[in-house]
Amino acid sequence: MTFVEYKQLSPLQRFAYNFKKFFKNIPGAIGRFFKACGTGIVKFFVGIGKGFKNYGVTFVKGDWATKLSYLIFGVGDLHKGKYYKGILFFLSEVLYALYMIFFGWNWFKDFFTLGTQDAYTTYDEMGFPVNHAGDESMKILLYSTLTLVITVLVFVIYIANIKDAYRHQIMRANGEKPTTLKQDAQDFLDGKYHITLLSFPVLMIGIFNILPLIFMILIAFTNYSKEHFTLFDWVGLQNFGQLFDVINSSKKATTFIGIAGWTLLWAVVATFSNYILGMVVALMINKKGIKLKSLWRTLFVITIAVPQFVSLLLMNQMLQENGAINILLGYLNGGHNPGIKFLSDDVWVARITVMVVNCWVGIPYTILSMSGILMNIPEDLYESARIDGASPVKTFTAITLPYMIFVTTPQLITQFVGNINNFNVIFLLSGGGPATKEYFGAGKTDILVTWLYNLSMGNEQDYGLASAIGILVFIICATLSLIVYNNSKSMKDEEAFS
Repeated sequence: MTFVEYKQLSPLQRFAYNFKKFFKNIPGAIGRFFKACGTGIVKFFVGIGKGFKNYGVTFVKGDWATKLSYLIFGVGDLHKGKYYKGILFFLSEVLYALYMIFFGWNWFKDFFTLGTQDAYTTYDEMGFPVNHAGDESMKILLYSTLTLVITVLVFVIYIANIKDAYRHQIMRANGEKPTTLKQDAQDFLDGKYHITLLSFPVLMIGIFNILPLIFMILIAFTNYSKEHFTLFDWVGLQNFGQLFDVINSSKKATTFIGIAGWTLLWAVVATFSNYILGMVVALMINKKGIKLKSLWRTLFVITIAVPQFVSLLLMNQMLQENGAINILLGYLNGGHNPGIKFLSDDVWVARITVMVVNCWVGIPYTILSMSGILMNIPEDLYESARIDGASPVKTFTAITLPYMIFVTTPQLITQFVGNINNFNVIFLLSGGGPATKEYFGAGKTDILVTWLYNLSMGNEQDYGLASAIGILVFIICATLSLIVYNNSKSMKDEEAFS
């Protein structure tokens, strides 16, 4: 279809055309995504190959001090006069060796088995029981993960030590002197000040985010559960296989397929209902001629000011069989309480109720962001449209809607991912109900993240399966986010509305 033909379509026809085009482009977008992933993997291994090549070349071209730096950290810097840096490199090697001798190796040696000796009891000569502690797989995995992370960091320091030694060797060959401690300190307060500021936050992210993340990913490949609480083993992809074992119709696979489908439906409806309804209300408030605009905006801000968990718990009580909603319906029905079980009886009644309540807590955020966008659309565009005789509908479809979608595409992606992980609304409102025996540790309104919580904190206590679900949620969110964003106008044409 040419551009002229596209412009001659009605707004409804354009929507249908773009809707069809979007879904038609999905296979190609997925293909490009996996192609990019493959290219990235290839580049990663090529980079590793180049690193090994440089490692060998540096050793061949290096002098005796540089070569000795391959075994003893900091020798090259000490030989070239970079004393403080050479001492720091040397201390890092010494501290790592002490750590491995007195702590790290004691745990890491059992990393591939996660322990083999269970707790047992013997009896002494008098017949009294003597308890002997067995291996603790959780501690073995935790401290082994810590040891692995520290080893990787020391390896980075090792490579930096070699590069620094060779760089100072070349500087000496060119008649240059290495910088002093005072000069480096001044540089870290000037040209490299960003490194100084970011070092501590990056360290904290590594300790409190990356390390636990690696640990939880490793849990997904074990059989850690209430049956194997103290001593557990590596099981490879068994937990993932249970989630996709549709051939044998396993209960876990049935639960995963059902909840994954509902999670995606919930995320789509929750995202676009809030977006569209919030847009409509924002347009109404910002329309010329509407009085008391600040009052209407303030009312919605007050709704946000109430903590979300308070609103959800209150709505949970109001929607009970003898709650305020049923009492109100009873008054309208001649005093007879209908006793509708909004959250615990019919599956789709519960799901629709959850979606409606989510609009109550989510639309105000959209209204505020949309109001800001509407007030920043250049008035010249509307003036030109009115001069050309464009109708209000035409102005909306040609100017307002494209501008808002262009600006809010990243926000839409964020909201979609947030709704996939929208723990509060489901857990505090419906608690995952209605309950069902068809699912393994989940109810009919549970989404993946609340099911993960139930597996971790509920009666099942299947931590390995919960970790596998967490990894799959991440893959789903990352894949959809990258595909949608890379195919959006916000990414392809950043200057479209500049």
